Amino acid sequence: MGRYDLEGRRALVTGGGSGIGLATARLYLENGARVALWGRDMAKLAAARDALGPLGEVTIASVDVSDPAQVSAGAEALLGGWGGLDILFNCAGHNVAFGPFTTLTPDVWRKALAVNLDSVFHTCQAFLPSMIDAGWGRVINTTSQAAKDGSPQMAPYVAAKTGVIGLTKSIGRELATTGVLVNAICPTVFATPLADEAAAATPGAMDAAVAMIPMKRKGQPEEAAELVAWLSSPACSYSTGHVYDLSGGRAVY
Repeated sequence: MGRYDLEGRRALVTGGGSGIGLATARLYLENGARVALWGRDMAKLAAARDALGPLGEVTIASVDVSDPAQVSAGAEALLGGWGGLDILFNCAGHNVAFGPFTTLTPDVWRKALAVNLDSVFHTCQAFLPSMIDAGWGRVINTTSQAAKDGSPQMAPYVAAKTGVIGLTKSIGRELATTGVLVNAICPTVFATPLADEAAAATPGAMDAAVAMIPMKRKGQPEEAAELVAWLSSPACSYSTGHVYDLSGGRAVY
């Protein structure tokens, strides 16, 4: 287990009730941070809080990060209670639908962008000002190997996650001299509830995706959490606007 200097840091994990978000929240706590978890399912968040509680301070809130009003209200409450935020891990997101591009509806398109791309815009706008004022902050966004591959039958998700890459690069360069670093992780197939949903929706596709990974296995949430924790720490001091692959060797650029 890696060790990261996060003592006293205040960290928010969106989509923190399961998968990579939950594993990262655990690692944050083990390294001295306070953690807030946001998600839409309060039962899932409550279970996560109960599981993580012995490790440190955990607060939860039901926030749909695709809704700017909910993000604004949630941010006001969190900043009011903590007095600031040091780390923002945007982990929330999911594929809204699979299918041929010509069969997709505008509603599916807009939902995919809302949960996967607009959400990052909303949270960054809500928390970056206070980080900039403090002169220190770490933002880690989550994109997907599907964005780099241009995976077929997933156009809305691919477009949204590609947007996260561009947004990360732009904000990272814009804030490069402020002390606030903005990076992204790019996972391939990981053993998470999201992957289970995808496997159920497209039987056989998950096996095919794993077969394209040189390591011939899914990633584990704890493996992603190690990278996110480093990106969240003072040890990451000269990298911003970059996308870090978690692909088991699959990524080619």
